[in-house]
Amino acid sequence: MASDPDKLMAKADKMTKLSLTRWNADWRNATALYEQAGNAYRLARKFEQAKEAFEKASKGHEMQASPWDAAKHMETAAALAKDVGKWNEVSDFYRRASELYIECGRAQPASDALAKGARALEDAVPDGAIQLYTDACTVLEEDGKEQMAFDLYRAATSVYIKLEKYTDAATFLLRLALAADKCNATHSQCKAYLSAIIVYLYAHDFEQAEKCYNDCCQVDAFMNSDQNRAASRLMSAYTDGDVEEIKRAAQSSIVSNLDHVIIKLARKLPTGDVSGLKRGAIETEDPLDEDDLT
Repeated sequence: MASDPDKLMAKADKMTKLSLTRWNADWRNATALYEQAGNAYRLARKFEQAKEAFEKASKGHEMQASPWDAAKHMETAAALAKDVGKWNEVSDFYRRASELYIECGRAQPASDALAKGARALEDAVPDGAIQLYTDACTVLEEDGKEQMAFDLYRAATSVYIKLEKYTDAATFLLRLALAADKCNATHSQCKAYLSAIIVYLYAHDFEQAEKCYNDCCQVDAFMNSDQNRAASRLMSAYTDGDVEEIKRAAQSSIVSNLDHVIIKLARKLPTGDVSGLKRGAIETEDPLDEDDLT
């Protein structure tokens, strides 16, 4: 019988169903059988059945007030859901595992579970991956562990860039900068600011890039940084409409020390016509009529 997972599952199911002769479910013994069945199915590469077995084993541990073990088995079920391409279950199971870790008061594994789900979904369901990354960051933020979330902010930014959602990518980089500020991680903070400016420039949104740059310059740590000097050089090259200088600025060693996904964007600057950004061109526009408030 030990080698027949179907019989193990049937026996375990019977132990958890109440009847005239069974008034109390035997979750302790049933859970052990579900675990044995799950391992046997997995060895036989019957991933769908293994997933169901570990899902039931997780419930068994919940019924025994053991959320940590329940979370571990729910993560196993989530990984198996990935193997069979059931993406909704991947998300649902990792979320449930995270909730169970929260019940244990363990923010780090709760965030890790969401991040595993995000990585599993990146290619198949990128929007779902972003939501999981976002929630993983939030778990750590709420626990005062922003420094543990830096890689998650970067991962979410990378997915946004793949989806060509550049405004969202820049917003997430600014969220990383805020978290870095709370941790006194000045270098990471300044890199995030410069990265956000580059993302806006890549999206050819000079107005937003300039606003972002001006906002960043209100932060003392950024004002005195190498990243500010690199950003200032880029912005000046844009306002001069100097394509060659933009390219040179984007090749600087400071830019080359940013995350790879940002370096790739910088190497493609400028992405549009910058001649209209020249100071002379801007100054020839009609002056603002202060009496015309419409």
